[in-house]
Amino acid sequence: MARTIVREEGADRLTLGHLAERAGLSKPVIYDHFETRSVLLIALYRLIDMEVVDVFRNAMARDPKGPEETVSMLSAAYIRCASKTDGEFQAVGAALAGSEEKAVVFQELLDNCVQMFVEVLSAHSQLSDLELTRCCVGLVGAGEALAGSLRRGRCRETEAIRTFNALIRAAIH
Repeated sequence: MARTIVREEGADRLTLGHLAERAGLSKPVIYDHFETRSVLLIALYRLIDMEVVDVFRNAMARDPKGPEETVSMLSAAYIRCASKTDGEFQAVGAALAGSEEKAVVFQELLDNCVQMFVEVLSAHSQLSDLELTRCCVGLVGAGEALAGSLRRGRCRETEAIRTFNALIRAAIH
């Protein structure tokens, strides 16, 4: 229901009271699950991010690809997702802007992306687990920087994807 409220009415309308009303629950029930609006927003932020990462991770595990196709899919999916400026994830993130909790959660989500990169790329790399993990930390950072450059209009999507693709290929070879 929280996602529906964000999608239909915007993140500013997502309050504990409004969620209780729309869900047909009493306020105490909602407050038992989410002590504050920030806690609700963080839970929703995590849920949306984990769904996106898990869909990609599961798709790659279900239908393994060769190294070139894996890198192409990973670079395109990451740049497109990280550069989006609309949608529920961005709306919830904006509602959390400036909160100390968001910085902690954002780092947790980046760590989750690093783990997904490691899982997806490990079959195509000769690096040790520790070396691959460190490379993936750098790759996720590079992906974030390229997505930011794309959002600011400093490059086109195809350029950001091509660059990220080259960085990933270089890192695993």
